[in-house]
Amino acid sequence: MQLAELNIAEWKIDPQSDAAQPFMRAIDTVNAVADRSPGFVWRLKDEAGNAIRLDHPWSGQDVIVNMSVWEDAHALENYVWNTVHRAIYRRKDDWFAHMRMAHFVMWWVDPGHLPTLDEAKARLDHLHEYGNTDTAFGWDHLPHVKLWQSQQCG
Repeated sequence: MQLAELNIAEWKIDPQSDAAQPFMRAIDTVNAVADRSPGFVWRLKDEAGNAIRLDHPWSGQDVIVNMSVWEDAHALENYVWNTVHRAIYRRKDDWFAHMRMAHFVMWWVDPGHLPTLDEAKARLDHLHEYGNTDTAFGWDHLPHVKLWQSQQCG
């Protein structure tokens, strides 16, 4: 099995503003690092190479999405916490609102399966309704990965 993940973020500032530009300038680099990371399989992207302007099930909200597939949890963990991604994550409060509902979810997929946004939304909704299950879960459902604990991520 491979590991799929979805992360959504709601802008708290205008994404076209000067304040958002550090994030917007970094996104291509962060995505390129993901693409080259050991264990990376796939990520959702448009012709521009990112998912910032894709239609998604949260349309109507000022939300951006990130969805990807990894060979295993260690590969995703290494990318998230041991690359340039970590620096951007640490600045998330500069750009994105605190979301009261679950905004990050992982689930297992068969090798070769590329999840859809509707599938990912269903997994996120499942996590929100039932908490961690084998159907949808967060970092704390994976006892063999620990870096998230030191990053104040839940």
